[in-house]
Amino acid sequence: MPSSPSPARSRAPRRAAPPAAEPVAVDTVDTSALERLAGYNIRRASLAIMALFAERMTAFDLKVASFSVLTLIAHNPGITSRQLCAVLAIQPPNLVAIVAALDARGALLRQPHPTDGRAVGLHLTPAGAELAATAGAAAEALEAEATDRLTAAERRTLQRLLQKIYG
Repeated sequence: MPSSPSPARSRAPRRAAPPAAEPVAVDTVDTSALERLAGYNIRRASLAIMALFAERMTAFDLKVASFSVLTLIAHNPGITSRQLCAVLAIQPPNLVAIVAALDARGALLRQPHPTDGRAVGLHLTPAGAELAATAGAAAEALEAEATDRLTAAERRTLQRLLQKIYG
């Protein structure tokens, strides 16, 4: 059976292309639209600090997550893996690798939990405590350096406000 011709489609008249705009050069980039966004400012500040942090922690062979785990164990002897995962928002398989690496370095030891027979408490060895102390001092020096344009009160306010966002 022969096909019937399709109905004609009406076409809107073509509009003339707008006149070509004059080429523009940007001398100063206006970032104000982004700077009104908390996420943008947080990310920019994080990038500035974390690049330096990663560089400084190479002297201790630590990454951000392993530094965080080491620091929490130092300040919370007996903390469990479950607690570390919850506080740091780390997936258990990732934490296992971090704990294994710290254990291989002789930085921590595992002891039975005093009230939960299924759990193991993590503790630092003397070498781990020394590593935590020296890496912690380097991190504190970096923080002071990175926030040197802020007063002490402004630093405390910034920390409090950031904690309100993620807390």
